[in-house]
Parts: sequence; structure tokens; C-alpha cells
Amino acid sequence: MKNSLYWWLAPIAWMGVIFYASSQPYQEQDLKPFLSNYIDVSFLAPYLDWIRFTYHHSEVSVAELGTAGFIEFFIRKGAHVTVFMILFLLFYLALTKSAFQKPILTALTLTVLYAALDEMHQGMTPNRTPYIGDVVLDTIGALIGVGLILLISKRKKDPISKK
Repeated sequence: MKNSLYWWLAPIAWMGVIFYASSQPYQEQDLKPFLSNYIDVSFLAPYLDWIRFTYHHSEVSVAELGTAGFIEFFIRKGAHVTVFMILFLLFYLALTKSAFQKPILTALTLTVLYAALDEMHQGMTPNRTPYIGDVVLDTIGALIGVGLILLISKRKKDPISKK
């Protein structure tokens, strides 16, 4: 049981990384200058200009955001999914090493709770706004983690996959 406490350092450290990222104003995380100055993404505009939707009361399109801003939107939202999938997996590992009952459900619950707390924290950061849609994206990331765990455990039990 004592060694299982070390497994909790990973999700705690990862929550610290998330907290730090949420503490930064948008201007410090803005990827558009990098995309505009170092990678010419303008050639993608004709392929992406048909995509148009609303997210958090704002239109997401090449016409509205420019090509770099449009790509940045998907990078940022993909980061939500990825970061919280990793948090789920780290929680799951810590819980299994600690012999918790129902580690998948507990890890999922902890991840979603932290996602909600992270959005509330973001609301206190200059030029950042909390949005329930981001919690949904974070939850999707955690659910992808659930799928990975279930897929891996099924493959371990399946005698065909061991050949």
C-alpha cells in the first residue's frame, strides 16, 4: 500500500500542469503568431472554408478566424481531449495500484470533477472564460481513456489476440 502512494504523484503532477496552463492568459498561449510566422497554413483555406459552426457563442470558420485561427481552434480543443485522457489514465493507474474498487468509474468521476474545477479556475484567469463545452470535451477525452482501458483488458483476456 505504501508504494501505491507514489502512483498518485503522476496524476497530481499532471493536474499541476493543467492548473498552470489554465492560469495563463490567452495571449500567452496564442498559437496564431507561430502558425502565421513559421508555418504557412494559408494553402489550407480553400479546403477548410466550407466548415462553419458556432462554439461558445462565436462562429468558428476560416472567414471569421483566418486559417491560422481556425487551425488553432482545433489544436486547442484537441489538447483538451488529449490532456484529460492522460489525466484519466493516470488516475486509473493510481487507483489500480491502490486496490480501489471500480477504478474506471472512480477515475472517470475524478477526471470530470477536475475538468469542472479547471473551468471554474479558468474563469478567474484574465482573458479566459469558463465554458461547459470544454468540460464536455474533457469528458470525451476521459471516455476515450475508458475505451483504451477496456480494449487493452479485452485483448489481454482474448486468447486469439495472444497468438
